[in-house]
Amino acid sequence: MAVTLNASTTTGLVQSADTSGIIELQNNGTTKLTVNSGGVTIPTLTTTTISDGTNSTSATNPIRGSAKAWCLYNGSTQTVLGSFNVSSVTYVSTGIYQYNFTTAMATANYATVLGGDNAGSGGTVTMISPSTAYSTTAVGVQCRTNSTAAAVDSATTSIAVFI
Repeated sequence: MAVTLNASTTTGLVQSADTSGIIELQNNGTTKLTVNSGGVTIPTLTTTTISDGTNSTSATNPIRGSAKAWCLYNGSTQTVLGSFNVSSVTYVSTGIYQYNFTTAMATANYATVLGGDNAGSGGTVTMISPSTAYSTTAVGVQCRTNSTAAAVDSATTSIAVFI
């Protein structure tokens, strides 16, 4: 239980109380804010502007400016070393990998930042480029050596996706 203030459109402001030390603010029975000894919980925060008191920006900027997915993958051992919103990496063939998104992108019109190295093959730097058309559920990359453009399994590849 909790001390509850509910702004109801049918009965007006409704208050209930107990001794739990928890305070809830509600709108038509839906909890919008909870305060307890652990801090404040806001289930969904909706805002149009974010400010630090001196500078402000539209709330859209940090949302659009954050990576929607990223992954660090070892193509030699076929191991995901770390990731966000990448459910798996499919080894298609030598030097060609498909990064599968956990949650689909809102559009296939996104930007990718790719990187890699091939230190295990004489220190040759690996070029990485998209290997398939962009889709909302996955993106493919291919790794080739700079010197011969031969397909190669890269020691590490990294990808970041931005919308």
